Amino acid sequence: MTQRAVQTNKAPAAIGPYSQGVIANGFLFTAGQIALDPATGHIIDGGVEAQTERVLGNLLAILEQAGVSWRHVVKTTVFLQDMADFPKVNEVYARALGDARPARSTVQVAGLPRGVLVEIEAVAVVD
Repeated sequence: MTQRAVQTNKAPAAIGPYSQGVIANGFLFTAGQIALDPATGHIIDGGVEAQTERVLGNLLAILEQAGVSWRHVVKTTVFLQDMADFPKVNEVYARALGDARPARSTVQVAGLPRGVLVEIEAVAVVD
């Protein structure tokens, strides 16, 4: 099996021993993205909508670095600090993904890195 790490300065640098994304066997697996501003390394201000926009922007940067788009995404996993935020996250998610409709799981978790409200990871097919 061949693997290739995906790295872009348009998404936050990894804050641990992992890659932003890895391409293996025709798939891109992204690391979970949180609302870190790639320019400053700080969590963005604002509520769950603003954080979701930043998360999806970070994911899109990784997808584009791998040469794909939302249309290539086959699965996302959304981690929420509070499931009550689901309608707000879903609205931002739908707007960002446009006509793309990957499979998705959404779960509430006890906590997320750096106290953020949302984290999202994706799996995409790479041509």
